[in-house]
Amino acid sequence: MIHSIGRRKCSLARIYLKPGNKIITINSKKLEKYFPKNIHGKILYPFQLINNNKFDIQIKVCGGGFNGQAEAICLAISRALCKLDQKNRKILKFNGLLTRDSRKVERKKFGQKKARKKFQFSKR
Repeated sequence: MIHSIGRRKCSLARIYLKPGNKIITINSKKLEKYFPKNIHGKILYPFQLINNNKFDIQIKVCGGGFNGQAEAICLAISRALCKLDQKNRKILKFNGLLTRDSRKVERKKFGQKKARKKFQFSKR
């Protein structure tokens, strides 16, 4: 069993890979029940690149929204596949799947309307 962690925005994903028959469970639910259909491709993209999906994947994910969680899972799967076989690293690195996307929502500052929007200055 291979364990790996992935993060994106406020999401944290822990995955456990073990040889099996392609069963993906996310927080004790099946993939189809947990995520909307348009996100499935984003999660399974690392497996499409290396042409090897003979694993049962158990995923525990928390925080953030659907998109952030999906990208956190994608990073965790990519890291686990690198631990499994070092030859996978070159393919995944070339496609940018081993880089953590550190962009987050900027916080609102004191004395301002939003993160960057300021109150209108008035001389009189």
